[in-house]
Amino acid sequence: MPPQPQRDLPGPGTRQKVAERISAVVVTRRESIQNWTDGHFPKMYEHEDVDGGSAAPLAPDGYFLTADHVLERVKGGRHAFVIYHSDGRLITAKARVVWRSASADLALLQAPLQTPYFYRWTPPQRWLPVGTRIIHGGIATGFKPGSGKLATALSPEHAFTGARKFEIDIPLQPGDSGGPVVDAHGDLVGINSAVEFLVPMDTAFFVDSEGSRPNTRMIDDLIKRDRAQNSRVKATAE
Repeated sequence: MPPQPQRDLPGPGTRQKVAERISAVVVTRRESIQNWTDGHFPKMYEHEDVDGGSAAPLAPDGYFLTADHVLERVKGGRHAFVIYHSDGRLITAKARVVWRSASADLALLQAPLQTPYFYRWTPPQRWLPVGTRIIHGGIATGFKPGSGKLATALSPEHAFTGARKFEIDIPLQPGDSGGPVVDAHGDLVGINSAVEFLVPMDTAFFVDSEGSRPNTRMIDDLIKRDRAQNSRVKATAE
């Protein structure tokens, strides 16, 4: 049986952590988006050639987790870029796709950036019961609502091998997909995936939002293997 949820609320310190790690993914035919981060960040998604969403930095060397559907149009000459908040400014870099899973709706990207502010996972051995207080860091609404709660319990990681879906009671909007779901201590629970509304007649009622939590050991292994491979490629090139 899962334990009772902790009653800790995400406070200013947790919200500061999320603000320091705010990140986005942009998919476009353009070769650079540098000019769009100069005061035009919220408007870039109005461009007809642009898709994207949010992301969560996972390591100090430019690894980001996002939702797989955010990268749906990474083909046919389109590029993926990440935008990362660093020292009060937004920095950008073209990213490459390390791993994708449509069934889990998760994707791992790497960009040539130093990302000193990044998320650590909630401990894999810890229960996350229904009612656990959370906030999210999606770029559309992450700083607007108050805290929410997990509507699905997440058991310790040793009980599963693949990714798991979970529900939260915070409505999401386009742009929030791929953003971090964070507990009261600022640790990463999972990634925003989808939102569900019930539409009887012409009035929509919010039902729940969905997130996805991967097997964190698998993600850590993917990052380690990719680092090693890139180190070998760089050494060969030199």
